[in-house]
Amino acid sequence: MHLGMGLICGGKIRDMLDAKFNFIIFLADWHSWINNKMGGDMGKIKTAGEYFKHCFTALGIDPVKVTYLWASDLVKNRSYWEKVVRIAKGITLQRTWRALPIMGREMTQKDLETAWVFYPCMQSADIFQMDLDVACAGIDQRKAHMLARDVAEKFGWTKPVSIHTHLLMGLSGLGKKMETTFDEDKAVDLEISAKMSKSVPSSAIFIHDSPEEIRTKLQGAFCPPKKVEGNPVLEIAKYIVFSWSKSLKISRPPKYGGPIEFTSYAKLEAAYKKSGIHPLDLKNGIAESLIEILKPVREYFDKHPEPLKTMRRIEVTR
Repeated sequence: MHLGMGLICGGKIRDMLDAKFNFIIFLADWHSWINNKMGGDMGKIKTAGEYFKHCFTALGIDPVKVTYLWASDLVKNRSYWEKVVRIAKGITLQRTWRALPIMGREMTQKDLETAWVFYPCMQSADIFQMDLDVACAGIDQRKAHMLARDVAEKFGWTKPVSIHTHLLMGLSGLGKKMETTFDEDKAVDLEISAKMSKSVPSSAIFIHDSPEEIRTKLQGAFCPPKKVEGNPVLEIAKYIVFSWSKSLKISRPPKYGGPIEFTSYAKLEAAYKKSGIHPLDLKNGIAESLIEILKPVREYFDKHPEPLKTMRRIEVTR
């Protein structure tokens, strides 16, 4: 689990629990199978789901205060498949096609598995089968939520509120413009294309990375002086550090201005734009902040090593 899933999505779960929501963490094993995650091996997908549970617990999300629900539990119910078929009958194939990028497939792809067409209808049906008032996911899944809202209006079902979290940028930044298209909205398309991914380990920080790994990865991160847009280090500050900590402390030698502390992202960004903070100092400050934020996760997996060891074995044998 990388920072985007753990600290941005996990942070939103924490916020909603604080607001007294009854929160369901949906472990979409059937959807992962359709999407060929873990090579389409359901045993490995289940193992990954159990690992995710441990990750959220390590991040301070009390398993007693949330409900974990597997897609496997939903699909046993005839009424679920009735909703899937009703949704499929209520929309055009073109409408379904437009929702396919939620799987991480680019919009111009031609070599589609038939099973992929089920995916948007299933994801919409999930919302109604679980009787959700609010559907919360990354911005890359907004099309499935919009599909659910559309069919709700058509069938007289309760229309869900949608909350979408930001997709954290990979450490390499925006990089080269991709030839693929994931969304008609250019800003969302860029966000999806550049998101942090476990498939590029050097560009992702995992919640259980060691302090040395965090420092090393941030040292190699794209972080041009004075530039805010497309800067993944500043993104971590904006979406993670100031969400999980009250301030950001940056240690510097006296000859470079000495230690400095920021209590808001706006102040940090303003200083960075004016060259008040050197990229290396920013990287060092962010690294130390992440190391402190993720300390409970490392301690948890030191006490419960098997789920992480199992996941690492799976990754090696994929």
